[in-house]
Amino acid sequence: MSLSTRTVAFYLPQYHRIPENDLWWGEGFTDWYNVSKARPLFPGHEQPDFPGELGCYDLLDESARLAQSELDLLHGIDAFCYHHYWFSGRRLLEGPLNQVLESGTPQIPFCISWANEDWTRQWSGSGEVLVKQTYSAKDDAEHGLWLASVMQDPRYLRVQEKAVLLVYRAFALPEPRRTGALWRQIARDEGAGEVLLCSVRSSRKEHGDPGSIGFDAAVEFQPDWRRLRPSIIRSATAKAVRAMGIPLDLGPRYTLFDYHALVAAPREERTRGFPLFPCVTPGWDNSPRRTRNAIVVQGSTPGKYRTWVADRAREGSPLLFVNAWNEWAEGCHLEPGARWGRAYLEAHRDALAQVMAEDSK
Repeated sequence: MSLSTRTVAFYLPQYHRIPENDLWWGEGFTDWYNVSKARPLFPGHEQPDFPGELGCYDLLDESARLAQSELDLLHGIDAFCYHHYWFSGRRLLEGPLNQVLESGTPQIPFCISWANEDWTRQWSGSGEVLVKQTYSAKDDAEHGLWLASVMQDPRYLRVQEKAVLLVYRAFALPEPRRTGALWRQIARDEGAGEVLLCSVRSSRKEHGDPGSIGFDAAVEFQPDWRRLRPSIIRSATAKAVRAMGIPLDLGPRYTLFDYHALVAAPREERTRGFPLFPCVTPGWDNSPRRTRNAIVVQGSTPGKYRTWVADRAREGSPLLFVNAWNEWAEGCHLEPGARWGRAYLEAHRDALAQVMAEDSK
């Protein structure tokens, strides 16, 4: 691993109150509600998974964000990748990033991943659309101006002097080449420089060549279910339920998956004609959000996570992504928890140190 390799952790800005969530999910709702109400679905299921030393913070509290960045600096996390929610000029969960931009703190670098999906009631088993994702040339221009203003922040993450910008569903854009070209031109015109446009391999439809849509690179997203046998993540019962059209809330309660199989799954080839940034995850358990049809990854330990990080770090990629810093209701968080404390953060730090020591010999 090169000393220039940087770890980027996906960051959920959800932990603060917004009027929309008050309306849709109940007054005062944040994801901490889902975390606190989780219960074991089977013997040995480790729920609820409560936070450790940082507690159930409010991300509009600057002290919480500063505490997060201090932990990052101690454990080899070099940047946050904020999930960014933009709906035709309307931003949601924007408060934490707004404060980061306005205050200039914390100093940790950051980038943006546009989570361009509909907001729905999928958590509760309903397909009701709460906010629809729509596209237009006019909106691309407005969005591009906003993105360029953020990229001018001196902390914004760059690779080879290019601002790193992720699109979660890049292949869902109606005209991705036009959108990307417009954003690049706006960034140049506004003084934000060049842009490194990255697709995110977040679903089966997102595994194409980013060059085919005018993008520069791709980012793995873990767990990558596409790399695994369907029988592992979908039980026969779940298939039957879907085939019969039974509502999600009446379907099977969970499907189990082994963390070792996730770590050992065949990796993406690195011999492609575009950069492919690797990704790891400390775990997965979305049962706090889904009491039916949950996917639970069992068997994760800090030692297994350390092995995975070291393996991916040896690839020498400029960026190594982690899903995620604080996705508590999906069971993938590097933040200290009540069960393991800082053990996963320490495992990450130790894995990087191990690979650098190997390279120095």
